[in-house]
Amino acid sequence: MNALPLLPDASSDIIVAVHKGRLITRAEFLGEALALAAQLPAHTPVLNLCADRYHFAIGLFACIARGTLSLLPNALTREIIAGLHRQHPALHCLSDQGDNPFDLPMIIVQAQGAQVPPCLEAPLIPAEQLVAQVFTSGSTGTPQAHAKRWGSLTINCIAEAQRLWEGAGGPCTVVGTVPFQHMYGLESTVLMPLLGGGVLCAQRPFYPGDIAETLAELLEPRMLVTTPVHLRTLLDAELPVPPLALVLSATAPLADALAERAERELGAPLHEIYGATETGQLASRRTCSREPWRTLGTIRLRQADGVTLASGGHIEVESPLNDIVELVDAHNFRLVGRNSDMINIGGKRSSLAFLNHILTSLPGVRDGVFCLPDPDSEKARLAAFVVAPQLATEDILQALRSHIDAVFLPRPIIFVDSLPRNSTGKITQDALQTLITTHLRNAQH
Repeated sequence: MNALPLLPDASSDIIVAVHKGRLITRAEFLGEALALAAQLPAHTPVLNLCADRYHFAIGLFACIARGTLSLLPNALTREIIAGLHRQHPALHCLSDQGDNPFDLPMIIVQAQGAQVPPCLEAPLIPAEQLVAQVFTSGSTGTPQAHAKRWGSLTINCIAEAQRLWEGAGGPCTVVGTVPFQHMYGLESTVLMPLLGGGVLCAQRPFYPGDIAETLAELLEPRMLVTTPVHLRTLLDAELPVPPLALVLSATAPLADALAERAERELGAPLHEIYGATETGQLASRRTCSREPWRTLGTIRLRQADGVTLASGGHIEVESPLNDIVELVDAHNFRLVGRNSDMINIGGKRSSLAFLNHILTSLPGVRDGVFCLPDPDSEKARLAAFVVAPQLATEDILQALRSHIDAVFLPRPIIFVDSLPRNSTGKITQDALQTLITTHLRNAQH
């Protein structure tokens, strides 16, 4: 595998995206991406700040065609951008907005339609070409950068498409509530539809009414890419949602009760994706089936010295997983928890992810998170922040006693109006530490 096309070979008039009601063919998308590529500086990393998913995709594919690395930070703070600028003094940015908040050389991205002649021939891109630098979310510590190659991304997203189209009954128009600069959104709402034969939807609806309205405007069959937090909010709104072929969830454990409710109320199978920024997407499962996770494509797993290693498929070098898994065989496994989530209280071990899963599954709990405020203390105890307006502390403790050992019961339980989840539905370590400082440590002094 020396080179792969920028877009898979297909009919030039096949629809690959929809943008503000305009159906965009493969030839038109290629024409716009290559026209933008001609405007990009050579050998200069680019910060893709586009807020519109179609503009973002044009910018990403233009950079790939030009041989330019796209930087996709986990957040757009001045501190983070200044750090990238120090690393890359010639840094440019792509934007579809009028302002220039970071004072960088800027290239405006916009869909030009008929003003750009269509292109029928997709350029070949070296498989080893570095095309993106993606950052971890910060939910397990300081965000880390990971470089992605064109061949690896292509293989991974085609394998994901094959798996999900199988569950949906065929290729879908894909709409996502998640940000497309992060790994999950990048793979599942941008690269998968474009490389896997689906249709990219430019909109990123967030509120339930906007999701329903966007879906109603799209070609069938439709697929919704979301998170457990966004999914719960959509269901709680009790709005009529247009027919879906499949719902995809990731970024946090999905409670069985929420998955069952989603399938019942949305009338579509609900699948989860397992992966990480470091490795990309590795496996999927239909949550309600209670079956193990199944690896994508030809990815294989093995265990050695207590570590699970992944190889094959898009993985270039055998890589360790950050999670503790129970292998059924080389392609099927059950997820136990993250290595960084494992805690030891009173000589008993558990996973924070498992405890969070139990907590958010309780009737009346809208959201919640466990934490260990003083992990180095000999008498360390868990605490929990909970969004549950109709419940009292004893209600939650009583419900938890049926599912977890008494040593893991949280003391105290702090009721809050909401949790500081980011755009991917995660709570960063910094945000969790702020909660602890504000509600627990300050209260002790």
